[in-house]
Amino acid sequence: MDGYWRMSYMVLARKFRSQTFDEVIGQGPITTTLRHAIEQDRVHHGYLFTGTRGVGKTSMARILAKALNCLSSEGPTATPCNTCESCVAVARGDDIDVVEIDAASNTGVDNIRELRSNAVYRPARARFKIYIIDEVHMLSTGAFNALLKTLEEPPDHVKFIFATTEAQKVPATIMSRVQRFDFKSILPGEITEQLAMICREEKVDAEEAALKRLARLANGSMRDALSLLDQVLSMAGKKVSADIVNELFPAAHDELFAALIDKLAASDARGALEIADQSVGQGYALDYWCTLFINQVRDLMMMRVCGAETDLADAPAGLRDRLAEQSRQFDAGAFVYMITVLEELRRSVKSSGSGRALVDAAIIRLAEASKFSSIESLLQCVDGAAAPGGGVSRRPVAAPKSAPRVKKNAPPVVTAEDEARPDERPSRPTRGSAGGPGTPVRTPSAAPAAVQQEPVSASIGRRMTQADLKAAHAEPLVKAAIDVLGGQVVHVHRDDSAAKPPETAAIDD
Repeated sequence: MDGYWRMSYMVLARKFRSQTFDEVIGQGPITTTLRHAIEQDRVHHGYLFTGTRGVGKTSMARILAKALNCLSSEGPTATPCNTCESCVAVARGDDIDVVEIDAASNTGVDNIRELRSNAVYRPARARFKIYIIDEVHMLSTGAFNALLKTLEEPPDHVKFIFATTEAQKVPATIMSRVQRFDFKSILPGEITEQLAMICREEKVDAEEAALKRLARLANGSMRDALSLLDQVLSMAGKKVSADIVNELFPAAHDELFAALIDKLAASDARGALEIADQSVGQGYALDYWCTLFINQVRDLMMMRVCGAETDLADAPAGLRDRLAEQSRQFDAGAFVYMITVLEELRRSVKSSGSGRALVDAAIIRLAEASKFSSIESLLQCVDGAAAPGGGVSRRPVAAPKSAPRVKKNAPPVVTAEDEARPDERPSRPTRGSAGGPGTPVRTPSAAPAAVQQEPVSASIGRRMTQADLKAAHAEPLVKAAIDVLGGQVVHVHRDDSAAKPPETAAIDD
């Protein structure tokens, strides 16, 4: 039996768990507030600690419990001794006056009723009876309702400390009865320093690059970082190198996303698909993968609009310079487009049986986006086709502000004189014609050549006739527009406020 206990091993996450306020990493404002509350005798009866996993919520709850019940002090103290019977029992999680409840396993009304009935009794040996409820958002609606009255007016000897990773699921009625503290993700630099200290304590020779990589992989969670270090030590023994870490762990998701965005900027669809395969292959659910990608694109958009140093971008310190460089490769509109595509993808993959195919299609769509012509570029092509000598004009074609909006398939305006000549009336587009959708079918014209060559300007100021339509079709600019966009002329309009062009033909596609 003695040999068994000598062989037992305590994982680093438990061995190096924070025991005092000073040892808590990365939560300075919260520790300062709790210290002052204890020193000024302003301790609230209820606290809610929120934040991602492994950032110190439960550790902070235990430290606060020790500070309130430390037997070495005459009253609550901001510096618990960690040696008295109460402090040692709280650190182990088995103190009779500090009750830790897992809300995921005790979700019902009956569990909360039992808590309420026990809360009326005074603590056995300490000053306060403290209830630490972890993952409190897992309580049922009935359990929350049963807790409301006790939480609002608890006995003087009772304190509640709630911890959760999903604060949005906690009812507002509970929120209004407690003080909320939001725990931030721990910076990679702070995690690296803590890992270096632990390696010195454990007599481990660790390369700084390896520790930085572990800190990046932890994604702001100190517990995750310690678990990763434990895993590396199992493989490498007393010497931790960057090569071993890279061999053991895949690249962090934000590093892969950064590489993916580089491929999208280069319109390299094949490279983008290969990197996306690596990222998705890490085991993320596809909708969650889309959420992570959206968050990274959002950070790039914030950097592009607000500057590289903006606090609106939650970019890791070790990756900020690279992300700042990437943000300059796109304009803000491109990032808006990417987020729109990815959000549409996120919603689709949740209900699709071909989610991976949708992901690949979206990646190709983003990589090939630069090859799709905008309406502005098409208009520039039209203007260039009509330029003298066949050269491409660099002047963009702007639609006159006063030009009326023409309804699709609106019939042209034809006079009574035109009605008398049905053989010269322009035909409507035939969707099933050989020219393809939107291709106008032109009937042979019996009008004399002089009429066909009449400039469009001659029709300004009067009702449009059949001759006007033919003249408009004869204009080089309008003819090029019809060839590129398809459709037919339905209206001729003049805008005196525009310098160029003096007249505009509206085309119905």
